[in-house]
Amino acid sequence: MCVENCPPPSNRLTRRGVLAGAAALAGTTAALAAAPGASAAPSTGMSAARSAGAPRGGDLVIDGGTLLDPATGEVTEDAVVVIRDGVVRAAGTRARVDVPKGATVLDARGRWVLPGLVDSHIHLNTAAEAKTAVRLGATSARSGSTNFYQDIAVRELARQAPKLAPRLRAAGIFITPDLGDTVLGDPDLTPLARLSEGVRSPEALRRVVQVNLARGADVIKTRVNERAGLPEQDPLAQVYSHEQLSEVVAAARRGGKGVLCHSYSEKGCHDAVTAGITSLEHGAFVGERTLHEMRRRGTYFTPTMIAIAGMIGSSNPVLDERGRTYLPKLKAAALAAHELGVPLVSGTDSSGGEVEPIGSEIELMHSAGLSALDAIRTATVNAARLLGLDGTVGRLARGFAGDAILVSGDPLADISVLKKPVRVVRAGVAV
Repeated sequence: MCVENCPPPSNRLTRRGVLAGAAALAGTTAALAAAPGASAAPSTGMSAARSAGAPRGGDLVIDGGTLLDPATGEVTEDAVVVIRDGVVRAAGTRARVDVPKGATVLDARGRWVLPGLVDSHIHLNTAAEAKTAVRLGATSARSGSTNFYQDIAVRELARQAPKLAPRLRAAGIFITPDLGDTVLGDPDLTPLARLSEGVRSPEALRRVVQVNLARGADVIKTRVNERAGLPEQDPLAQVYSHEQLSEVVAAARRGGKGVLCHSYSEKGCHDAVTAGITSLEHGAFVGERTLHEMRRRGTYFTPTMIAIAGMIGSSNPVLDERGRTYLPKLKAAALAAHELGVPLVSGTDSSGGEVEPIGSEIELMHSAGLSALDAIRTATVNAARLLGLDGTVGRLARGFAGDAILVSGDPLADISVLKKPVRVVRAGVAV
């Protein structure tokens, strides 16, 4: 059955769409109301909140810490970082940076100071999850999709009350053959419920992309394989062909967006990469020929090793075995990708109310064979480029966002300190 006869989705955020997202995103309104200097979006919809403009960031001086610049590897002792209106105005040695009189000062003596980290694959379905991600050091993120467009609302929450949510690139809903209850996320999706074979035809695939774009998605998320985290599914079974993936990519490109693709099998990975995706997610069995193709195309790789490691020890023997089998393969794939020059980024694939610290994925990147500095780059400068935020996040330099983490020791010597930031600063406000 065709969906081409349905009218195109509205290209604006409608009141019904906002309300649908708000109903699923429990706690957003309360969080906004409680945030200092911010007010909840009016009931007339998110567009009203946007027209009012987001609050400015904070003013803060981070004083006396050891500053690490992931871009250059430079380490500056007794450093000063001056943040005004949520933006870094100066960063460097005390001798070169003037501390404004009367400034609020965060004492960083004895701490290392790094830019806020980026989680390039996370599922934020509630306001509580968004706040936890920030507290664990992820001041920026890319959504791996949500059930009912909650990530669109989280993105707005981050603008209105930065300390409550990471700066976010939203993916909207997952493009998958069986949308299930997600068809209730927007009335423009409901015609797809009539399709006996699910979202598989070119028209149906384009339709979901179009609804995502109309609702304001920054990126498009799809899949080529089934899930590893569900014991009844076979992660090596392919659900979309090269041609179907190409339809998704083409529709996304017409809207000026890239595609991230859930994948495991080598054939699935190769089909996804050659179809033109922007980043390969998971990819446990990605092979050498596909990695070479990724390097040629500039395709990013997000291994999400912490999600796979989390299956080890599961009470379900299928999941336990998958975790033990897939993790070493992912580590080998990540190292091979790095050595070939494929851009690597860190993502936790956190979902279901459990938020993993992005520092755990950085630690696994290091254990896979990357140097500590290169591992840190996967959640700073590399991730910033993937998200289109290079020049905004990933460093603490003049003109960059005033997002920072303070950790208890030298991450170049003990990378595990990144898992438990002592303090987090988001847009010039200490969290």
